[in-house]
Amino acid sequence: MKITCIVVDDEPLALQLMESYARKTPFLDVKGAFSSAQQAYDFLSQTPVDLLFCDIQMPFLSGMELSRMLPQGTRVIFTTAFGQYALEGFKVNAIDYLLKPISYEDFLTSAKKALSWFEATKGASTVESAPKDEGIRSIFVKTEYRLQQIDLDDILYIEGMKDYVKIYTQGAGDPVVSLTSMKSLEEELPKERFFRVQRSYIVNTGKVRVIERGRIVFGDKYIPISENTKDELYAILSKHSVFPKE
Repeated sequence: MKITCIVVDDEPLALQLMESYARKTPFLDVKGAFSSAQQAYDFLSQTPVDLLFCDIQMPFLSGMELSRMLPQGTRVIFTTAFGQYALEGFKVNAIDYLLKPISYEDFLTSAKKALSWFEATKGASTVESAPKDEGIRSIFVKTEYRLQQIDLDDILYIEGMKDYVKIYTQGAGDPVVSLTSMKSLEEELPKERFFRVQRSYIVNTGKVRVIERGRIVFGDKYIPISENTKDELYAILSKHSVFPKE
């Protein structure tokens, strides 16, 4: 598998070094090297790539700011002289971050992380393109510093927190925690099976067994149903069961 990439760094020597690393890595297809985030953004608006090797501290537009402007499928490996950016990089779905000075060994380790990520998501998209009567069967979510596959049939509900989500699955004591947004996760899930009953909760409609006083019951968890979504939820449930009218 080939990964298309670009390199972004405002320091000429660092830019030259990272580009040379990328060009000698067999599974990387280098599409360009840019000395500013603005130049990179202008290029990407016309020629999207899979991966950025991107410095964080740059004038006018930082690498962190650029990462928030990228398409959903584009990932970033940050290069920086400052380790305190690691957590912030994780929040914007960075695959890794490299501390300068960067050896080729460290570069290759991070590049292989990216390769594993794209191979995993390619597998997920292959499932997504399956016949419509089957649909996708699983998703990959980033938890800690790894990708974890979760079967859709196992998901009961998803709870959105401020900076992350909790995915509750049947038979598991603890939820899977992922630093992603409810919006991005909702876009990945098949709408015919998962429904956002209110701002903080998405439920697997096929797992709904009890509704009590306007709340969905999963064990000892009560999920309130928004008045704005109630009618649509009931319409979805009624397609697969006899549902009483209120």
